[in-house]
Amino acid sequence: MHYSSYSELCRGHICQVIVCDQYNKGIISGSACKDLCEDHTLVFQQCLSSSPTHQVYSGLWKEKEVIIKCGVSEALKVDSSPEAAPRRDVVLFDKPTRGTSMDEFRDMLLNFLKSNLGDQPSLGALVNKIITVADVSQDSKLSLAEAKSIWALLQRNDFLLTLSLHEKEHTPKLLGHCGDLYLTEKITHTSFYTIDAPPFLQPLLPSAIQRTIHQWFSPAWPRRAKIAIGLLEFVEEIFHGTYGNFYICETGFRNMGYNKKYDFKIVDLRKVATEMTIQQFLKGRHCEQNTDCTFGKDCMAPCDKLMKLCKSDVVQPNLAKVCGLLQEFLLHGVPPDLREELEKQLKTCMTLSGLASQMEVHHSLVLNSLKTLLWKKISDTKYS
Repeated sequence: MHYSSYSELCRGHICQVIVCDQYNKGIISGSACKDLCEDHTLVFQQCLSSSPTHQVYSGLWKEKEVIIKCGVSEALKVDSSPEAAPRRDVVLFDKPTRGTSMDEFRDMLLNFLKSNLGDQPSLGALVNKIITVADVSQDSKLSLAEAKSIWALLQRNDFLLTLSLHEKEHTPKLLGHCGDLYLTEKITHTSFYTIDAPPFLQPLLPSAIQRTIHQWFSPAWPRRAKIAIGLLEFVEEIFHGTYGNFYICETGFRNMGYNKKYDFKIVDLRKVATEMTIQQFLKGRHCEQNTDCTFGKDCMAPCDKLMKLCKSDVVQPNLAKVCGLLQEFLLHGVPPDLREELEKQLKTCMTLSGLASQMEVHHSLVLNSLKTLLWKKISDTKYS
């Protein structure tokens, strides 16, 4: 999809006006509201939006570099993409209603999390975390504005996942919010490669040329190995994690980044989906072939050709898709004594398929074997 102008794609000023208007009316609250709307110590800088319905900006918050994500015009619905079908009207902050008790709001949160993450035993702890984030005044109870703001934020898939994975070192840290606008830490490198062909040229360039450009501008091999270990750790963290199972539904270099220390960071959590979200999408879905059962870009389930209905299990686990990426990222410039073994392990990894629950042990063995192989090679060097 193409947008006619910068002003159509980058609407941060509109987002700021709406958020501050709602804050000044007492409808919303948040830890960043005063800095955004009164002190002006939270400043929008470069527009990074790829869609008018998902405003992303780099910014400065009290002189610290941050990423600002504004969801005034987005409320995610289950559809064929983790980022599809945004609602274009302004989120009304209509829940919870006046008179809702803290216990009732806790129940609301718990039921919401169950429907999105599944009935996990650890959801009580996540409810407590949500209330702590919402409680800007730190008085152990929530005002209506505090409750409405956190409820609106939770309707955003990327924010829900940011909170669900908040204990993980490979997701951007949540720094603050105001209504349904929120801030995360800035990731130094938002792609595995320091330079890429401009987006308008990419469809025209043969993949071999794109690969050569990547190879020219990639970090030194030991640093790539460290980034790869971090990516494998992230796959481990989201595979039957604390709050359920998560799938990467757009596995590409532009969704994978790293910081100054070459620690892996996932860039866009809109490309990650919960198992529950995918199952809701697949349930009762008509299909003629497997591709009809695709959620996002590459989370595909089998099609039951007899019943003409999608099955509920994703064909290719995260690890197999990630190993496909690592094949290009790691084999270029690999130390000669490691090439054969690394190539062999990556090929084994890429063939992983079927029910993740039935192959959990095999999955863990392949993942740990790869991590150990890479770590041994760099553990005694300055790159570790």
